[in-house]
Amino acid sequence: MKKRIKLIVPVPMNEQTKAMFASQLPPGMVRDDIEVEFVGAGSVLSLADSYYDTTMMDAAVLAAGMKAEEEGFDAVCINTVSDSGLYGLRSRLSIPVMAPGQSAFHLACTLGHKFSVLTMWPQWFALYRKTLKEYNLESRLASIRSIDVRPDTESLLQGKEDVVFGKLLEQAKLAIEQDGADVLVLGSTTMHQSHAYLAANLSVPVLNPGVIAYKMCELMLDLGISHSKTAFPSPEVIKDYAFRI
Repeated sequence: MKKRIKLIVPVPMNEQTKAMFASQLPPGMVRDDIEVEFVGAGSVLSLADSYYDTTMMDAAVLAAGMKAEEEGFDAVCINTVSDSGLYGLRSRLSIPVMAPGQSAFHLACTLGHKFSVLTMWPQWFALYRKTLKEYNLESRLASIRSIDVRPDTESLLQGKEDVVFGKLLEQAKLAIEQDGADVLVLGSTTMHQSHAYLAANLSVPVLNPGVIAYKMCELMLDLGISHSKTAFPSPEVIKDYAFRI
């Protein structure tokens, strides 16, 4: 039987946006023995531009994933570098729960000494500072660099390639040459369309966090392991009824 992975995008999705997010995993990347289901979370679009928004995203992702085990999924993959709802879902579930920020940041540490986060706008800096502090990886961060372009959670980078790709490349080169980065991490899964271009034009590894989190789910399933329930204990009382987002 195929293993099932629930991949949660922290915004509501229509067919167009679902196809754009799903294109992170092109044909051939998903194995024949794996079935991936992309699902949206919440009822409103979020730009994750504030602590208010990110708290809502935590709740939305938790609501979208908390019944995954009962629904027959074998793993959950969160599709936002903010890692929204990661610890909450690990507490609620016993199946593996992986997220892009944690997965990509730790992989970057195995590939080089210092990494930089390349992102769309400064409003997202707080997301990375929060998770890097939680993961105790602040000393491995060379820099966070932004192109100061407002993200689009519906069209992603489509139609903006001529402008955005060049700006991302410019900031990536500065991160390498001035900040000492020897690995680069894309700061959002909404930036995945730029990965191939940047990887082809830079001399250091460029990590596409959504793909890495998905592959970590595959690895957990192959190895038959999951997160520690000592680190992420289950709640004494299940209160799923409280989430109606």
